[in-house]
Parts: sequence; structure tokens; C-alpha cells
Amino acid sequence: MSFAEKLNNSRFLIPVLSLIALVIGSMYLGLATATEAAAFGVLGSLGLAAGQGSLNRSTFFESLMGAVRTSAMIALILSGAAFLSLSMGFTGLPRGLADFIASLELSRFQLLMALLVFYIVLGCFLDGISSVVLTMAVVEPMIRQAGIDIIWFGIFIVVVVEMAQITPPIGFNLFVLQGMTRHEMNFIARAALPMFAIMVVMVFVLIAFPELATWLPDNMRQRPGG
Repeated sequence: MSFAEKLNNSRFLIPVLSLIALVIGSMYLGLATATEAAAFGVLGSLGLAAGQGSLNRSTFFESLMGAVRTSAMIALILSGAAFLSLSMGFTGLPRGLADFIASLELSRFQLLMALLVFYIVLGCFLDGISSVVLTMAVVEPMIRQAGIDIIWFGIFIVVVVEMAQITPPIGFNLFVLQGMTRHEMNFIARAALPMFAIMVVMVFVLIAFPELATWLPDNMRQRPGG
């Protein structure tokens, strides 16, 4: 396919990109919460399907059942993760590891590297929220003592925890993708490696240029009364 043909076919991406801009833009502009933005996405998808003539009773029912199956699968995975989180909480292992890192008296960069490895390993066995809840009581005083900005660290920890969700053997997002694609876990894990590498690079960029973490909200148009 020539470049001209690719450019000509790219026009079909405009409605999809517009839908993405609608969903993300509504949140960043403060017009909708995350849940309301998701509803905008559903309505926009239905509108695109209707405009393209592919929306009918059969496709709507198939889409609805696909969403139900995916949601049920995610709910079962979360149930298992909740049980594992409770078990890990009773053992005290996450807090013990965090206490061990605190006892090492590391420099700022060494502390961030230790926490990076710590949360990646923890993400192999726990979901993101549980990883943060079980360890933040110990980690938060460490980062304050190291002089790390709390808002910056919040963004850092979100990136690291999401990175941990695509690490085998129990990466939450890997199981979701496996259920949706029916591929084996080894294939899913290998396919996720480039995304994992990109997120690792992103973490080091955040460390090297910490102002990037809050650049967008700092430069967004101020709302009236904000």
C-alpha cells in the first residue's frame, strides 16, 4: 500500500480520534467526571455505529453481551485479587518489605529505584490499589523525609503501579487481555513487553525532568473561580 493510499484511508480514523478527544477532553476541561466521560464514550460509539450503518439489533445485542462477559470476567479477577490482598495483608509481607527499604537509608535516586523494583515485584501478586493501600503508610514518610514532592510522587506511583499490572505471572491487565483475545499467557506477556519498556523509559524521564509531571495542569486554562 502506497503512502497516498494510507493517507487516504487514514480519514476513517477521524471519527475515532474525535471520540477519544471527546472523552478525554470532557474530563480535562472539567465538564464530566470519569464515569460521565465513559457514558459519553458509549453514546459516541453508538452514534458512530449508527452513522456508519452498522448499528442494528443483532450487533447491539452482541456488543452488550460482550461487555457483560468482559465485566463479569474482570469482577471474578478482582474477587481473586481481593482474596490474595487480604492474605498478603495478614502475612504483613508488603509492609515488612517497605520497612526494610526504609531501614536502608538510601539517597533520593536510590530510594526511587528501590520503590520502582518493589512495586513492580508487588504488582506480580497484588492489584494496584491493594499495593498502594498496604504500603503507603510506610512509604509516605520515607518520601517526605527524602524531600520528594508528594504530588509528583503520586504521579510516579500511578505509572509504576500501572506498569506492574502488565508483569507476569499475575499481572491483572494480562488476564483481562487473555480473556478477551483467547491467546496463551506467554504470548500476551511477550506482546506487553514493549509497552512495559516504554513505561520504564517514562519513569526515568519523570525522574530526570520532574516538572513534566504537572506541566499539563499547570498550563491549562484556569476555570472561572479556580
